[in-house]
Amino acid sequence: MKAAVVYEYGGPEVLKYADYPDPAAGQGEVLVRVAAAGINPIDTMERAGLTKDWRPLQFPAVLGWDVAGSVLGLGPGVTGFAVGDRVLAWAYHTYAELCVVKAELLAKVPAGLELAAAAALPLATVTGNQLISVAAAQSGQSVLVSGALGAVGRAALFTARERGARVIAGVRKWQLEAARSLGADEVVALDDETAVTRLAPVDVLANAVRGKTAELLLGKVKAGGVYVSATGLPPTATKFPSIRTVALVAKQDANTLLYMANAVGAGKLAIPIDRRLPLRDAAAAHAAVEKGGIGKVLLLP
Repeated sequence: MKAAVVYEYGGPEVLKYADYPDPAAGQGEVLVRVAAAGINPIDTMERAGLTKDWRPLQFPAVLGWDVAGSVLGLGPGVTGFAVGDRVLAWAYHTYAELCVVKAELLAKVPAGLELAAAAALPLATVTGNQLISVAAAQSGQSVLVSGALGAVGRAALFTARERGARVIAGVRKWQLEAARSLGADEVVALDDETAVTRLAPVDVLANAVRGKTAELLLGKVKAGGVYVSATGLPPTATKFPSIRTVALVAKQDANTLLYMANAVGAGKLAIPIDRRLPLRDAAAAHAAVEKGGIGKVLLLP
């Protein structure tokens, strides 16, 4: 098969379109013909070697955590799936024409959801959902979602709304107009010091941004509230003993993924796709993602 292969750590240019051995489905696994693979920030970090201390690549390596495609073959012991089924998953090694996924991690793509577009959902929507679930946000509580226009933020905001919370979308000044379409009860510019100062403390802060903004928002959580972050905790988190701080480590969950995919298929949640590029252009796709400011980028074999 063809794949986008990494032979060493480095910039986007280390992604090479090359031949790679076909994977085979083992016990409890499903062989998937890839329709599209989604790119996530973790992919660019892995490629650059920023995660090698805890998740080293074994070269030659195939990146990718998001996949949507069709079932090509079933390993021993697999039930509930058939050849030809449209599926999606938070999996691994997805920048390829074929990949193998544990059956327990697969979800079927809902009717009405385009197969390739489903590849934009797994990691981001599961993470966004778990930000709210870990915080145990409840009906009537106030929830501020930082980075609300990103894929993780959109998923968190949707999940909080579904739980009946009063939701505040935190974005940058230039994103305010776009953020009004998210259905939040309030929109705030997190790079506007006056606006943040005026913001009343919240019960839950679901954080999907990094840097000074993430640090600043620690002070906007009520005593007894929860600050849960998908980007790790700011170094100053220990200075806020009156709140519960959680560095989320999201987990693969097919049921959560199916729930979020159904929401997208029903038009309740939108995860914008900025561009779709051929798998052979993975280097250009990574360069675009690293520049930021765009929606999801998909690779199509």
